[in-house]
Amino acid sequence: MDKKTENSINNRAMKIIVFFIMAFIMIVIRLFWIQLVKGQEYRHEAEKQHIREIRVSPARGNIFDRNNIQLTNNTAEKTIYIFRDVVLKDSQILERIKETFNLSEKDIEIIKKSNNRIVEIPLGEVVEDNTFIKGIVIEDRIIRYDGSNLLAHVIGYIKESENIGEYGIEKEYDDILKMNETSGIKYVTVDGKQRIIPGLNDTEAISEKRYVTNSIKLTVDIDMQKSVERVMDARKVNGAIVVTDVETGDILAMASRPNLNQNNIKANFNSDDMDFYNKAIEVAYPPGSIFKIIVLLAAIEEDLSDIDDTFICEGYVDLGSFKIKCNNTDGHGELTVYKAFSESCNSVFIQIGQKVGAKKIINMAKKLGFGEKIQNILIESRGNLPKNDELLGPSIGNISIGQSNIEVTPLQVSNMMMIIVNDGVKREIGIVDSIVTEEGKFVKKVERAKEERVLPVDLCKQVKKCLEGVVDVGTAKNIDMSNIGGAAGKTGSAENGKKNTHAWFSGYFPRKNPRYVLTVFIEEGGSGSKTSVPIFEEVAKSIYSIEMNKKHK
Repeated sequence: MDKKTENSINNRAMKIIVFFIMAFIMIVIRLFWIQLVKGQEYRHEAEKQHIREIRVSPARGNIFDRNNIQLTNNTAEKTIYIFRDVVLKDSQILERIKETFNLSEKDIEIIKKSNNRIVEIPLGEVVEDNTFIKGIVIEDRIIRYDGSNLLAHVIGYIKESENIGEYGIEKEYDDILKMNETSGIKYVTVDGKQRIIPGLNDTEAISEKRYVTNSIKLTVDIDMQKSVERVMDARKVNGAIVVTDVETGDILAMASRPNLNQNNIKANFNSDDMDFYNKAIEVAYPPGSIFKIIVLLAAIEEDLSDIDDTFICEGYVDLGSFKIKCNNTDGHGELTVYKAFSESCNSVFIQIGQKVGAKKIINMAKKLGFGEKIQNILIESRGNLPKNDELLGPSIGNISIGQSNIEVTPLQVSNMMMIIVNDGVKREIGIVDSIVTEEGKFVKKVERAKEERVLPVDLCKQVKKCLEGVVDVGTAKNIDMSNIGGAAGKTGSAENGKKNTHAWFSGYFPRKNPRYVLTVFIEEGGSGSKTSVPIFEEVAKSIYSIEMNKKHK
């Protein structure tokens, strides 16, 4: 073999060796990539063939009341999870599921037509957890709302398919309440026949630890809330009731009727009663004689009248272009401002309004928070106050008795009463106490504005004397609050645009060292004295009873 041939063979051999070395290196690299770099991903994909994911609780934090009572995610219902890709392949399985769990034809149609890979059907009857049927899982599923719809207009509701808050606290604090989508997911392992293997990888995945900030604590006392809603439902009234803590400004109860169905919002779609509005804050109404408080405050502050001054009521006031009748069409005759306020005399308060002037009355209303939002978390109406030409001429007649185009919310009325009860000091009203963990541990306080004096002490004391007179000798004398320390307040009956009359009563109790302000507004309830005052009495006594029970525990 000549040297040239030998070199050629050696070159070929070397190339083959290099090729095999490179191939070996490539194989090693590929194996390294598969085993170490992508190994976990491939293992996960392989495991997915035998693992199913089911949601057993919402991926949202909790909402608590002031006493850390959980208001959401607090109820479990037995649920059957049906894997459609397995069940629909075998009609015998579907039939067995129907017979075993007593499902209706409607349930079967849902299973067949659903676009979801897994169909969840609540089970009304108690079933054994050890029921083994191919393609199903039975679990206790935590539901967001327990069906009571308690505090529904405050808590709000979510769009479950997207886990997005659409109304109320659910919407306003969605960024805090919304958790990682893997939270609340349970992994279950199935065998080759798609039957659940109990205990194997049977764990709930909660990616966010319990101390993570994902929950909200309200100022509401759920026992007081239940009491308020019970009274409204028993009397079958629409409207709103607000209970506030005099010392702190905390909203202890806030109810609106008609109520919402949090688990089936569509049920409210066809209603004409503004079900989707929280009438305590989102809808403004004419205040009627409640507004006489503002007129009285403005008159005393301007030194244009005193509660002992006397006026003559002839049963009406002639304003030139029209007349306004008093609630006593025969006339009250001669009476003091104190007596006129107690008996809600329109005639006297129009005369007082004429002395004060519309502009000063409206300025006093603004000072007391009318025309502005009271809290800064939930959606709220500012209401309406007359301005410019609306303040001129005979309009003073309607302004003085809370008609005209004056519109206020029940919360604004509560805010006014809070300022008077606190001797002229404004304490910001709020409904959210703090941001907390999923277990209710404190994280951060929701700050409010500092206290501000808006009225002199002496002025408030004179008005409180008149508010006491309403209960003692006036339009609210039909109630007996002596066993809970007495009460004070003001009635109102206000016509709306349909010529129907809304019923108001806003007051406080006990009379000495007041603890609560309670505002009752009943849509188209007629007389405040006949409708709202008895509701005030019932709610106030119930709250007092709740307070006493807690003290004795």
